[in-house]
Amino acid sequence: MNLSEALLHALKAQGAKEIFGIPGDFVLPFFKIIEESNLLPLYTLSHEPAVGFAADAAARMHMNLGVAAVTYGAGALNMVNAIATAYAERSPVVVISGAPGEGESQKGLLLHHQAKTLSSQFRIYSEITCDQARLDDVHHAPQDIARVLCHAHLYSQPVYIELPRDKIHQSCEEVPIQRLPAIDKEALRMAASEIMTRLTRAKKPVLMICVETRRYGLETKVAKFARKLGIPVVTSLMGRGLFAGMEPPLIGPYLGIAGDKKITRLVEHSDALFLLGIILSDTNFGISKEPIDLKKTIQATRNQVIIDYHVYPYIPLSSLIDELLRLTEERNDAPATVFPKIRYPRNLKSDDHPIHPIDIATAVNDLFDTAGRMPIVADMGDALFTAFDIENTTLLAPAYYATMGFGIPAGLGLQATTGKRPLILVGDGAFQMTGLELGNCKKYGWDPIVLVFNNSSWEMLAVFQPGSKFNKIDGWNFAEIAMGLKGVGIRVTTRRELHQALFQAVQERGRFHLLDIVIPPGKISPTLSNYVSGIRRLSRNP
Repeated sequence: MNLSEALLHALKAQGAKEIFGIPGDFVLPFFKIIEESNLLPLYTLSHEPAVGFAADAAARMHMNLGVAAVTYGAGALNMVNAIATAYAERSPVVVISGAPGEGESQKGLLLHHQAKTLSSQFRIYSEITCDQARLDDVHHAPQDIARVLCHAHLYSQPVYIELPRDKIHQSCEEVPIQRLPAIDKEALRMAASEIMTRLTRAKKPVLMICVETRRYGLETKVAKFARKLGIPVVTSLMGRGLFAGMEPPLIGPYLGIAGDKKITRLVEHSDALFLLGIILSDTNFGISKEPIDLKKTIQATRNQVIIDYHVYPYIPLSSLIDELLRLTEERNDAPATVFPKIRYPRNLKSDDHPIHPIDIATAVNDLFDTAGRMPIVADMGDALFTAFDIENTTLLAPAYYATMGFGIPAGLGLQATTGKRPLILVGDGAFQMTGLELGNCKKYGWDPIVLVFNNSSWEMLAVFQPGSKFNKIDGWNFAEIAMGLKGVGIRVTTRRELHQALFQAVQERGRFHLLDIVIPPGKISPTLSNYVSGIRRLSRNP
């Protein structure tokens, strides 16, 4: 086989299900082999940031490798922000970039798509990937590919592969499977035993879960562990959407000063707070009413356990959960502490009242009650915060890195890899960035339902800095844009129209439906309002 085929076989063997990409001259020969080999389906989009977001969403959904393939320079550098999102939020995306061949680089001429030097792109990606390889030696390439794919799994972060176009057809050996490092089994047993001791002795233990629980495919096992102990479970802000469809003792999301007061007290007063798969970010902990002393928590992240002031290095999260389950295998499920369930808004009034974000959440809850829950992809801004008023369902969002433009391409990536129809929540500003990717839906048979929060403003920014004119956006008619992209576009201005349009959309398959939801200026969701108010109170009282 040639180098390209060896790479494709390795990707498939390591769990990749598809490739998202945009062709370009340095990567054209590789794309031809992707298409002709039929090893992995290829989905082409319209702009490289969308390629990265779609591959990220695919990786998050099937808890395995997402793949983004682009050309050198103008392609790969255009995708940096999307891959930075995946790096920050622990998503194992494999970036494959075509590159100039050896002969081209020795002519003494600047090459098109070149920035500072031919190696500038490699160095840039070394900042936002956990491992990198340039496949300029076909004898070493199998080991290089094996290493970076292993590290993508191990760290659940992106990796970068540079593929010189003069090497694409060269003969290459099969890529081996690289073994993960050996685990110190005694350290693993000690760490799990110490965690169990802390949790069982505590009067107010709490388990908080975050995205790494999903990244390593551990939700079912963690739910079982929580039931064995009867320990209350909350999610971080980033972990919203975990345990959807399961029945662990899940209470709701911890949002600190902006969230449910009972959950806030439970977390901040816990004498054994077990942070499982948590990203220690300001998003998750920056709005704590009473600052959490992380030195007194139990922290188990992708490859280490920290208890009080000591560290167990290289304890993979999956191995730790298996050991914790082994320690509880003789137990029956413990009775869970009963907490009042969060009440989500329902029964939208079908009247001519203008639409507020809480009405959108209410309408979606009503829809879920009738048609069943759908996976949600939320872009940054009030689209994300409105999702917190919707019943718990699978949710993808850039909640920590907080980039705009994620929603539409991530929704397409979700449907490509799962076949499930997503509900996409996106603000008008974010739609302007990547919304035209909906034009690719007809080609692949995708039919997401898109709810555009059209308030003619970057409203979340306006909330933080009111009065600034630059936060205003001209009012676009997104419904008309949808029609031009071969979808269905409906402009809605009242609660009655919202209810009718949403139920119409869910009944028709085969085309995307876009609801252009006109929201009066200044109207925001209760969760965003509480979030902003909480940050302001904390800033006044540091």
